[in-house]
Amino acid sequence: AHSIGAMRRQSAVLLHPTSLPGDFGCGDLGPAASWWLERLAASGQALWQLLPLGPTAHGDSPYGALSAFAGNPRLVSPERLAEEGLLEAAELDRARLPFAERIDFPETGRVRRELIGRAFERASDSGEPGIAELREREAAWSARPEVASWLDDWTLFAALRERFANSAWQSWPEPVRKREPGALAEARRELAREIAFHRFVQFAFHRQLARLRAEAAERGIRLVGDLPIYLAGDAVEVWARADLFDLDDERRPRHVAGVPPDYFAADGQLWGNPLYRWDRMCEEGFAWWVERVRANLRQVDLLRLDHFRGFQAFWQVDAGASTARDGRWVEGPGRALFDALAAALGELPLLAEDLGQITDEVHALRRAVGLPGMKVLQFGFHTGSEDHLPHRVEPASAFYTGTHDNQTARGWFEAANEDERRRALAYLGGAPEDAAWGMVRAVWTSVAEIAVAPVQDLLGLGAEARMNTPGVAAGNWGWRLPWEAFGDGVAQRLRQLTEGAERLAVLPAPPAGEGTGPPAA
Repeated sequence: AHSIGAMRRQSAVLLHPTSLPGDFGCGDLGPAASWWLERLAASGQALWQLLPLGPTAHGDSPYGALSAFAGNPRLVSPERLAEEGLLEAAELDRARLPFAERIDFPETGRVRRELIGRAFERASDSGEPGIAELREREAAWSARPEVASWLDDWTLFAALRERFANSAWQSWPEPVRKREPGALAEARRELAREIAFHRFVQFAFHRQLARLRAEAAERGIRLVGDLPIYLAGDAVEVWARADLFDLDDERRPRHVAGVPPDYFAADGQLWGNPLYRWDRMCEEGFAWWVERVRANLRQVDLLRLDHFRGFQAFWQVDAGASTARDGRWVEGPGRALFDALAAALGELPLLAEDLGQITDEVHALRRAVGLPGMKVLQFGFHTGSEDHLPHRVEPASAFYTGTHDNQTARGWFEAANEDERRRALAYLGGAPEDAAWGMVRAVWTSVAEIAVAPVQDLLGLGAEARMNTPGVAAGNWGWRLPWEAFGDGVAQRLRQLTEGAERLAVLPAPPAGEGTGPPAA
């Protein structure tokens, strides 16, 4: 078994960085993230759970990333760039946006692109000693083998994508679409400046994330990342490593991913992501997956594997199908993948998202590789899903009030049928208006070693604060947390519950001698 090691009782708040407050249209890895760490520390939390951090495609879903390795440019903090002398205060002031309850993704992308572009020009052209040193650090970081292995493809891809009006690579001219060596060499020459810009963006992202992780560690907080099993169809890896995906001779998907009809969607969910050629990945010793997991674990402390059941068997739908109803289960890589990961990486700090149609074979795989699974309290009040109730949860699991895909706790209770509401109130106690906090308390006081709640549930917010509705293409991922929402009263209430449930964060011992500061990207 590849266990994550001795677990202890702890708790987490689920909040994606884009949902943080901030002055540039969405949250990022800068001062607002540091403020949030202070809020988590004040409330005694040991974990901050994030959604995936990769660059998003159309639809802005973190689960449809354009790269398995690159970071989302929207998460680069202009304030942190200013601290390094790359932006001036007046430039920040002119670009600030009033706080909005929902993210305007095109506008925040435009504003951030302009600011990071200014910082890049200054970083490229300035002769100031501090900035010259920063250029040397970027060059050293870019040359690391584990970085260069993905960065060269990503920066060319990102530059080409901009050249072709952010269109999917499948619509690019055939020479670059099919990666003819001469066409790629010519593109690298013509787009050298744009490629350098995207290299700078990635350096800034990874540097800022490393600083944030160090700040978290100082407060006894670990970051929980999220690794989607699939990539977007127009992701860089599908273009650069077509041999690893189930594509035809024209590099179009032969089959796509999804899930059959379930609790969330009567027609199933047709995700549309290209599927892997697991046979070829196995022949390579799962080297691509080893590097992907290794790269993610350089960024976070614990990693949630989204759609774990797809590693045991995945739902395969013919490309062109209108729904996910008419698919079939196909055997996945199973234990062989996790044996390869453990052999290369040692102990695996992984958490299996094992929700949905889970068979005995999926449970057996998860237990065989020693990974904790997930339970969701909202499901427990639905007839037939009682194993999601606190008295049935396994200690070696992560227990959620709800995930990013669920309605908020209050929104769920208000929309639940009469039987579910009756069962919830009988189990939780208290008045209907206290149901959301009752669900938090039930999760926190359960035997599960990790308790998790989206921040919306801690604040008792309703349906207007839902993060994502599966199967609905538009209007997701845009919710934001106002500065004033998570005040001292909320923090103190959560801390008292966390202490009573024996989940308080354990502060690290003071370092011997001088500290080393945040790790450089």
